[in-house]
Amino acid sequence: MKWTDTQRIAEDLADNHSDIDPKTVRFTQLRELVLALPDFDDDPARCGEKILEAIQQAWIDEAD
Repeated sequence: MKWTDTQRIAEDLADNHSDIDPKTVRFTQLRELVLALPDFDDDPARCGEKILEAIQQAWIDEAD
């Protein structure tokens, strides 16, 4: 899974962290949560604010 797989990342975050409200997650924490996903395999340096924003929005949508 790569940074561009925002929907898949959001689904995994929703499954693995159902106890976390995605609206309250800071980008630094979100980045760490994504990097810790078992299927995630991408360069941490390729992550930017726009990608994190897209992941967070997809996670919010997934959680609703």
